[in-house]
Amino acid sequence: HLATSLPLPSERDHLRPRIDLVVFMIDIKSKYSLKNVETSLAHVDASFFLGKVCFLVTGVGRVNACSIETNAICKLGEAYCSPVLFCELELEGIRVATAQRLLRMLRICAGHIPGVSALSFVSLMRNSDDD
Repeated sequence: HLATSLPLPSERDHLRPRIDLVVFMIDIKSKYSLKNVETSLAHVDASFFLGKVCFLVTGVGRVNACSIETNAICKLGEAYCSPVLFCELELEGIRVATAQRLLRMLRICAGHIPGVSALSFVSLMRNSDDD
């Protein structure tokens, strides 16, 4: 399910399936995209930041068209203890690999991978420099 921003409308709460993973998409060519994500973050329950949120940054193949510095996005990921994935949706191979990676993350967050929890998964993704 896709939403352009949060909070989600409450009138369909009873029809909404359980949310296992929240992926915030940031278009690196749009400062509005980052502002929208920053505003939406306030509407996510704090428990989701224990392995059930990630940031997907698109448009990274066009460095000269960037409106947002990657450092600012990385700091956002650090502040919310959530992984940041960079991809270029216009390249099929990268798009497919990113989709597969997101599906693996979703399976873990939904509890479909025995012995691996969302919290343990996010701790594995942390840089060793953070320790």
